[in-house]
Amino acid sequence: MTAFLATVVVGIGTYATRALFILALAKRRIPDPLLVALEYVAPAAMAALIVALLTDSSGEVAIGIPEVAALTVGALTTYKTKNHVLTLIIGMTVYWVVRALV
Repeated sequence: MTAFLATVVVGIGTYATRALFILALAKRRIPDPLLVALEYVAPAAMAALIVALLTDSSGEVAIGIPEVAALTVGALTTYKTKNHVLTLIIGMTVYWVVRALV
């Protein structure tokens, strides 16, 4: 019961902090410099995911066929579509399929 209660409390806290910003900024215009800065969030998150994919638990670089295939297809998807969500979906799909086959 304690773990469940902790999960509920943390969930409510997370929801409240997100809702606070949404409700507080709902009727305000986001400044242009902030919008420009937010354009870098998706590429930064993608870079963090790639670094996490290419390193093992000890911090050593671990590149194999699935990683190379996923990075290649992901790079081509980004180049063609400029859509970060699509890049993530296609890249991860290729990674898991090639990993299962190799």
